[in-house]
Amino acid sequence: MATETSKVGKRGTVVIPASLRRRYGIKEGSLVIAEERAEGVLIRPAAALPVEIYSPERRAEFLLSNAVDAEDYERARKAVRKLGLDPDTISHYNPTKA
Repeated sequence: MATETSKVGKRGTVVIPASLRRRYGIKEGSLVIAEERAEGVLIRPAAALPVEIYSPERRAEFLLSNAVDAEDYERARKAVRKLGLDPDTISHYNPTKA
């Protein structure tokens, strides 16, 4: 395991040695996690995954397309109407017509 010494700068900045940045894929602007441990502070790369925000129309499409039978499909249609949308205008797979 590699060990290198760094200095803490103004505002608590820490320079991570280049060899370690390359090894762990840390580049300028990368997110890292600073984690408290009994023996000190662990700094490790963070994984940031994009979050998809679903529109009401997309949620309606999921509800309608994932119905498993006619009864479930009718419940989905009611849920779509509660979203303020017309189920007949939402493009989706209809399990009752398959």
